[in-house]
Amino acid sequence: MRRTRPDGLLPIVPEDGFRPPAPPVWMRWLPFVYVAFVLLLEITLQEEWAVSFFLIALPAIAAYAYGPVVVAALAAFALLLEGSLAAISHHLGENHHVTADIATAVVGVLATALAAHRCVQERHLVHANSVAEALMRALLRPVPHRVGHVLAASLYRPSEAGTMVGGDFFDIRTTPAGERAIIGDVRGKGLPAVRTVAAILGSFREAAYDAQDLPAVAARLERRLAREAEEIPDEELFATAVLIEYDRLADRVTLTNHGHVEPVLISRGEVRALEGPPVLPLGLGALAEARGPVVWSHRLAGGDVLLLVTDGLVEARDTDGDFYPLVDRLRRRFEGRPAPGPADVVNFLNTDLPRHTRNLHDDVAMLAIAPHNRL
Repeated sequence: MRRTRPDGLLPIVPEDGFRPPAPPVWMRWLPFVYVAFVLLLEITLQEEWAVSFFLIALPAIAAYAYGPVVVAALAAFALLLEGSLAAISHHLGENHHVTADIATAVVGVLATALAAHRCVQERHLVHANSVAEALMRALLRPVPHRVGHVLAASLYRPSEAGTMVGGDFFDIRTTPAGERAIIGDVRGKGLPAVRTVAAILGSFREAAYDAQDLPAVAARLERRLAREAEEIPDEELFATAVLIEYDRLADRVTLTNHGHVEPVLISRGEVRALEGPPVLPLGLGALAEARGPVVWSHRLAGGDVLLLVTDGLVEARDTDGDFYPLVDRLRRRFEGRPAPGPADVVNFLNTDLPRHTRNLHDDVAMLAIAPHNRL
């Protein structure tokens, strides 16, 4: 089971580096069970069967779970055991036993080479995975427990175990205008999506400080996606996203939703989705009328938690094909209870989602914020 970082962003890895996943226990025991099975046949069969010939397959079986040294040792053991069984039955020098020994030696050499090649491929795969995780860590930087005047918690959960490359993104920044945050999802997957994520986050991290308001931030992102679409090229490149700006003095949060999942507010023991005016996803602004992004605001006071998620969470299906009921689950857990913190909400979803679905078909990202109580 992969451990997660305290911030929930990326897996914790051993200090001495990345390691390939260990083979299943049954696969490690299979060669020894196979030898025991062959010996049992040798003892129980009444007719004179050359049961020892089954040992030819032993090195190949071991190559699936062990390295070249162990496989070579088991190949030598198979040759020794074949010779011992043949000697007991007084057939040691017969041609078919000699042929079986030669076949075992050939299979042993090939299996040893196969095990060595598998170990090299595993190291290459693990190295590639480490590079991918480092890349995503550079893009999706860990969200601190406190950002300016808000408390925050985040989580990134890839759809495929061991694969950290995806198209979901989030970030939060303290700016002169207040705390500004973004969460979104790029169309597509893999490295092309990572390139677009890098472009969006890089643009947001600059615009969050320079732009006067959220429409100006969104306009910067729109222009950056337009350039990205020309460079790739991809005429259908877009990203859904929610942009927010928290005003501490007014205890309000301003939002603009570009075709993304509605934010969820946990306030005074109540849970509800915040619906606002619809806006086209980023990158498709040229299809809309000449008006800019529609912004709206809502109260966000002490004790409230604003949750932003990507569609990988709400579109996760159970065995019956039903979507994950985000608001209902949050109501069942937090409604009528003391105000939770952002980490409480994120941790709950991180443990509750696997109960609903075993296999994720899309990446999941979430960002929760709450006003920090002022002294």
